[in-house]
Amino acid sequence: MYKKGEYTIVSNTPLTPAVFRMVLEGDTQYITRSGQFINIELEGKYLRRPISVCDYDEHTITIIYKVVGRGTEQMKMLQVGERLDILTGLGNGFSTDNNARRPLLVGGGVGVPPMYNLCKRLIAEGKHPMVILGFNTESEIFYYEEFKALGVDVFVSTADGSVGTKGFVTDVIKEKGLDFDYIYSCGPLPMLKALYDATDVAAEFSFEERMGCGFGACMGCSCKTKYGNKRICKDGPVLKREEIIW
Repeated sequence: MYKKGEYTIVSNTPLTPAVFRMVLEGDTQYITRSGQFINIELEGKYLRRPISVCDYDEHTITIIYKVVGRGTEQMKMLQVGERLDILTGLGNGFSTDNNARRPLLVGGGVGVPPMYNLCKRLIAEGKHPMVILGFNTESEIFYYEEFKALGVDVFVSTADGSVGTKGFVTDVIKEKGLDFDYIYSCGPLPMLKALYDATDVAAEFSFEERMGCGFGACMGCSCKTKYGNKRICKDGPVLKREEIIW
């Protein structure tokens, strides 16, 4: 169930030249799973902007967004104390109701944020997650230290080899010989497909699609799965390995 409400900006600060972290204060009770997202109304924009939740507690929501267009450029300029109209509790999120003990969390670029709260939740459940963060180059890296502070093993891949393993997240798996029994991932489609092809354990992948409403009414983000058409905003964004059609 989603909820519409007003949220106050507590902070809005850069993590890299293009990536910003915003903390919002308000009602968070409708966010129930890691991997869900919010939909932000911006002045003068017809469609809301869907942004994944990085972290949340009883009173605040933390989001991380990359400035890639007019909407996120407008978000970058928002000031502390301003109020935003937001839909919260959107999407199905990741499920931790499984027998995995050594899950692998893989985030690529702006797919990194939802992995953070998920990592915290898995640790709280007594599991032992490992994390791979994939970026193009060193200047784009964010949240490495935050993951390390959780006490988990964190590996980085960069396409240009400036930090960590040169190449992609799948190269980390091969280079480090990682032993895992489940996968959670969010990132660009080529990364998800490569990860799917390179592994054979149970997995959940979070997909990105252009969205109109964000709560399943407009059908604009529908995609085909082995179990019929699903709406990425409502039935997703998380799909299980066995239902995905590439």
